[in-house]
Amino acid sequence: MDVAMTSHERFRRMYEHRDADRVPIIDSPWGATFERWHAEGLPTGVPWTEYFGIDSIASIWTDNSPRYPTRVIEQTDEYTISTTAWGVTLKQWRHIASTPEFIDFTIKGPDTWREAKARMTPSEDRIDWAGLARQYPKWREQGQWISGHLWFGFDITHSWTVGTERLLMALVEDPEWCVDMFNHQLDVGLALLEQAWDRGYTVDEIHWPDDMGYKLNQFFSLRTYRELLKPLHRRAADWAHARGVKVRLHSCGDIRPFVPELVEIGIDALNPIEVKAGMDPLALKAEWGDRLVLHGGINAVLWDDMEAIEAEMRRVMPALKASGGFIFSSDHSVPSSVSLAGFRHIVALAKELGAY
Repeated sequence: MDVAMTSHERFRRMYEHRDADRVPIIDSPWGATFERWHAEGLPTGVPWTEYFGIDSIASIWTDNSPRYPTRVIEQTDEYTISTTAWGVTLKQWRHIASTPEFIDFTIKGPDTWREAKARMTPSEDRIDWAGLARQYPKWREQGQWISGHLWFGFDITHSWTVGTERLLMALVEDPEWCVDMFNHQLDVGLALLEQAWDRGYTVDEIHWPDDMGYKLNQFFSLRTYRELLKPLHRRAADWAHARGVKVRLHSCGDIRPFVPELVEIGIDALNPIEVKAGMDPLALKAEWGDRLVLHGGINAVLWDDMEAIEAEMRRVMPALKASGGFIFSSDHSVPSSVSLAGFRHIVALAKELGAY
């Protein structure tokens, strides 16, 4: 195709499983990666997606948290220890690409959850209306793809709310408490997105993170997924589809047993297709490629080796882009081992191999 499309047109065609001028190219570099790129010449006054000439997803975020007070407890050149609106004390490394270290939690059981739940109401001040009024017309004018973000489910509850061991035990010992947390998180999130929607701030997709796997395994059984989480995922998907909106789920790790369930409830796109955890993008394309958009699946472990990543991209991209249904990105985030020149080379190759 000779005419360059907007990001919105590319994403729409991928979701329709049709060819475009090329596949959409997006990613999410770590903070430490940006730190390196700026040192290597990435300008500070230009959006990084514009600098590389890749696609852009605009996001509508809302706040469904208990709004606990946030404060910085300790800050050094290496790390910051702070509290979050979810009542979590965490340690974040300032110059290393890493997830935080979770130190303590306010919500530790049904009693403290009830206190938190009472603080979580879909009030209008949980949406940045001034920011939306300023930015939304530009997003539409520029042809960006707009995503409405939700924050609910297993992943954000175990890591960002109550703690991993505590939630894993509760899935077995107190599933009613777990479901109550998942449901209320979703209730408030959907109510807030509805407020934005009713004021004309419509979205093209909804998106949420719910990591359900790790390397070669899942955090819980297929039965547990079906009983405790699947009804919530279905409810979010139904809300979106009733409004003509697509559904994109981010779920790290090896979640192969869950994929048929996700397709069955109407998940339209799956990210990040984590190869290093055991996911096989070519197998997923062969089995589900006519119903599921694959977003990711390009092994991030290889991205600092130009010869290896080029060979991998040439191996998988022709099949993944066939008949649409593919969004190019790493299988999680761009690590800080990738240079500015290296990422520029990867983007150029993705444009070449992703052209229709």
